[in-house]
Amino acid sequence: MKRLLASIHDVSPRFEREVDMLLDRLAPYVGERLAMLVVPDHWGNAPWTPAFTARLRGWADAGIEMFVHGWFHRDDSAHSGVAAIKAKRMTAGEGEFLGLDHTEALARMRRGKTLLEDATGRAAAGFIAPAWLYSEGARAALGDAGFAIAEDHARVWEPGGAMVARGPVITWASRSDARALSSLAAASALRHLLQPLPTVRIAVHPGDVTRPALLRSIDRTFAAFSTPARRPAAYADLLTPRRASISD
Repeated sequence: MKRLLASIHDVSPRFEREVDMLLDRLAPYVGERLAMLVVPDHWGNAPWTPAFTARLRGWADAGIEMFVHGWFHRDDSAHSGVAAIKAKRMTAGEGEFLGLDHTEALARMRRGKTLLEDATGRAAAGFIAPAWLYSEGARAALGDAGFAIAEDHARVWEPGGAMVARGPVITWASRSDARALSSLAAASALRHLLQPLPTVRIAVHPGDVTRPALLRSIDRTFAAFSTPARRPAAYADLLTPRRASISD
């Protein structure tokens, strides 16, 4: 059976209304079989309130996978070379882990993991860097922080272990008309090109709800992969037996 992995990014008190809208949007396709990527303190001024922490526990109790998604989701590093190109082209100042060294990346990962696990009462599902961008130090820190699974644009892997899925994640961009149009074209093509893959990933963001065209594309994309041959799945389903037993 083929798998469909759905995720809502940037889960934070700042975007609580948008997250609720996305949950309602995805429910007909995946129910609560999805992942949330949770930001501990979005841009340094949106820490979790007690009410939001209670919601995180409720979502986790319902079976939603909870990933640590950076700490601030803001990139304060100075970049050069390839990293500077990625920081400019692939995100708007949100690639928090693109420029961090191992020590700082590990510290933020551990703080986020502890915060999320205390909130939900269960192990964090894994770590996914903001904008899917990692420095070499950040990639090395994933295993040291004890995360079972991570992903970037092109793959999902077990830190220090196996690659468990390949293929581009389908996602949308809302911050400009040009990027929105580009993401619509990409989603349209990928709905067909990725059908043969055993695992397909679809990621949505709070900003998607601001553009009706993106919401229509999201509906069409989920519908295209909602077939008898493919079922909504959890990232944990990708883990090798050894890593699955460790994360239980």
